[in-house]
Amino acid sequence: MAVQRILIIEDNSDIRELVRYSLQREGYDVSGTGSGEEGLQIARSSLPDLVLLDLMLPGMDGLRLCRKLKDDPKTRRIPVVMLTAKGEESDVVVGLEMGADDYITKPFSPKILVARLRAVLRRRADDGSGDDAVLDIDGMTIDPGRFQITVDSKPVAVTLTEFKLLYTLARRRGWVFTRDQLVDHIRGEDVLITDRAVDVHIAGLRKKLGPAAEYIETIRGIGYRFRE
Repeated sequence: MAVQRILIIEDNSDIRELVRYSLQREGYDVSGTGSGEEGLQIARSSLPDLVLLDLMLPGMDGLRLCRKLKDDPKTRRIPVVMLTAKGEESDVVVGLEMGADDYITKPFSPKILVARLRAVLRRRADDGSGDDAVLDIDGMTIDPGRFQITVDSKPVAVTLTEFKLLYTLARRRGWVFTRDQLVDHIRGEDVLITDRAVDVHIAGLRKKLGPAAEYIETIRGIGYRFRE
């Protein structure tokens, strides 16, 4: 199995080296930079398996960098995990709306950080796991093998998390999923995430689906379902 490559974009050299050391001990190939501009160039040229991105960067900040990564077809599928201070909830929400796959608050436990990144990488590898059936639903096609969604034959660009949410719901049309159940499907039980993050990803997915978003129904006080 090929060694997975992680790019750390963090301007605090002590944190960057701590993360680098922790990940290298687990067998990952790790590179790092303290510059958002340089990080973007590295990501585009080397296409790492995951980007760990600090929000508070000099020059190009983390939110702007995340947007550029997710807008570029070449780097769109690279999972992005944000590093953030606890008081930056609004920035976390914006980052998730831009397509970030997870976030980790500072200060953090190196062991928990490694576990969170491992879970994101596992989801990336298993983005079509469990059932690779292509779903065709009234003009919408969801293809887990190609990681592709089309609506009326037009491709819809989504993040890994958004894809897994839609595929989970669409495979069980009419089935009501609680937010906790959706978290288990898209994150795994070993990773913590708030209900708010699920709502943010659903909102982002609805925007991208356009008229087809009507299939995703909110069940007040419970969660979501894909309309039959």
